[in-house]
Amino acid sequence: MNKNISNILKAVSKPGRYAGGEYGQIIKDKSEVKARFAFCFPDTYEIGMSNLGLRILYGVLNEEPDVWCERVYDPWVDMQEKMREYNIPLTACESGDPLTAFDMVGFTLQYEMSYTNVLNMLKLAGIPLYAKDRDDSFPIIIGGGPCAYNAEPVADFFDLFDIGEGEELLPELCRLYIKMKDEGRYTKAEYLHEAARTIGGVYVPSFYDVTYNDDGTVKAYTPIYDDIPTKITKRIITDMDKAYFPKKFVMPYIETVHDRVMLEVFRGCIRGCRFCQAGMIYRPVREKSPEVLNEQAKCLYEATGYDEISLTSLSISDYTHLEELTDDLLEWTDENMVSLSLPSLRVDSFTKELMDKIATVRSSSLTFAPEAGTQRLRDVINKNVREEDLLRAVRVAFDAGKNTVKLYFMSGLPTETLDDIEGIAKLAESVIDEYYKCAAGRKVKKPQVTISVSCFIPKPFTPFQWEAQDTFEMLEEKQAYLASKITDRKIRYTHHDAKVSRIEAVLARGDRKLSRALALACEENFMFDAWDECFDYDKWISVFERTGIDPAFYANRAFGLDEVLPWDIIDCGVSKEFMRRERDKAYGETTTPHCREKCSGCGANKLGGERACCPNLKN
Repeated sequence: MNKNISNILKAVSKPGRYAGGEYGQIIKDKSEVKARFAFCFPDTYEIGMSNLGLRILYGVLNEEPDVWCERVYDPWVDMQEKMREYNIPLTACESGDPLTAFDMVGFTLQYEMSYTNVLNMLKLAGIPLYAKDRDDSFPIIIGGGPCAYNAEPVADFFDLFDIGEGEELLPELCRLYIKMKDEGRYTKAEYLHEAARTIGGVYVPSFYDVTYNDDGTVKAYTPIYDDIPTKITKRIITDMDKAYFPKKFVMPYIETVHDRVMLEVFRGCIRGCRFCQAGMIYRPVREKSPEVLNEQAKCLYEATGYDEISLTSLSISDYTHLEELTDDLLEWTDENMVSLSLPSLRVDSFTKELMDKIATVRSSSLTFAPEAGTQRLRDVINKNVREEDLLRAVRVAFDAGKNTVKLYFMSGLPTETLDDIEGIAKLAESVIDEYYKCAAGRKVKKPQVTISVSCFIPKPFTPFQWEAQDTFEMLEEKQAYLASKITDRKIRYTHHDAKVSRIEAVLARGDRKLSRALALACEENFMFDAWDECFDYDKWISVFERTGIDPAFYANRAFGLDEVLPWDIIDCGVSKEFMRRERDKAYGETTTPHCREKCSGCGANKLGGERACCPNLKN
């Protein structure tokens, strides 16, 4: 470590973010490496180190003997100031080499408000923002993750995107790179063409001309080559039992957001909530067997020493072998004082038996997500949860001695009225009432119900992708109205910043015209926009005004049902026709049964084999 770095680390907060040298990191001999890959997480170290996807892809790439994948995180504001002061470029954790020394630089795009961090990291690395300005001396810049399903707002900055799951796709990209280098025929242009032509799930934005209608909407995507797909279909892993899973984790020096074993139980979701992008883009459902999960949990516990195992999925109670898995885990976790965490339980699947299992290892509040305050609106969004389901679930928790519950809701959902908003307060009051019914005749602590309300954002590849978002003034009015309806001090009310949600909607539904706004934001040092202390709505509006962007065109406009959507270049596996049907059913306040009750023909099973999206289908 040079003297400057040593002095800087003494002057910044949490120097463990930048020290490197963690237990479990992978170091390789550069002389034996033919492709170097820098995996960038565009947020702080403690958030990136908690991301399971990064851990999986870091491991799978390093399984290739001639590929070396290293980690890069976004330095916090104080560290960036020092880097600029001392002219220190952004470097990788393992080798300490600058990003310009790598062959490929990949960014995981987990949330839209991290886009400014992506560009800021490129700037810190001395890499030109726009793909057209980078010659063959610069690394190939790759994007992936959930936001890549609408990559258009950042398309001009990336050489390619991997669409879908990357465990097979990223190694294929590295192997192609090595092959073309070994054959002496590598140029970036030829490599990108070969990748787009031969590797499924590869989207090269520069190979598609985008034209626009007079009203500013997208007219068409036109491939510039005849031998590349007109639409890019996502990649998935079909057999999760055989999928790569790391046998050890890189262990951080400092506390991270999730200091625990993250055990991925299954991918996909059977539920079909109409606002939920993850529930659509991660279809079909693919489960791991309890035997494989138990072995992976033991392996990671022995490698890390963590005292908590979190069973991760979009809805853990939908795992078909949950009882068997928890029984298998408790056979050895109890005696080792390891707790089990089930963070995504549904109220209609929460049972006393499950409560007894997790109560043996930890005592904490429970979190449920009714999402809407009235049954009418829950039917509109296809939540398929009733008030009696919630009250039954909290009774189980209260009878077990718990006195705190957290409830998640959304504001601004399609067809929402003030009655639906008031219903949130009434539902919280019903939970308080249920507590005292359970506590009748005994001395108890005062209950606490926390309601957390986020703002609805119409996301791509959902049945609500065509809907207009409420203006932030409307959202703030609804937030104030709900606050006026909460009169019980045992109910705590928190909500998201409506202004942040508006910018997120612009970036979620945007097209390539947004690149000039993002480039200007980077020039003016926007960063960490997902953090309250860094976000500045007025500065965002100023950037939009100066680059000719009307945020209402993207956030607050209802998209035409026959309009070419910016993300129509991508095939997520769920058909547009299914989305239309679900939207129609929403306005008819009609629900759709989940995939195990009845297949609704979303189309996702074509990706994962017959009946893959509907395991244990009853009819």
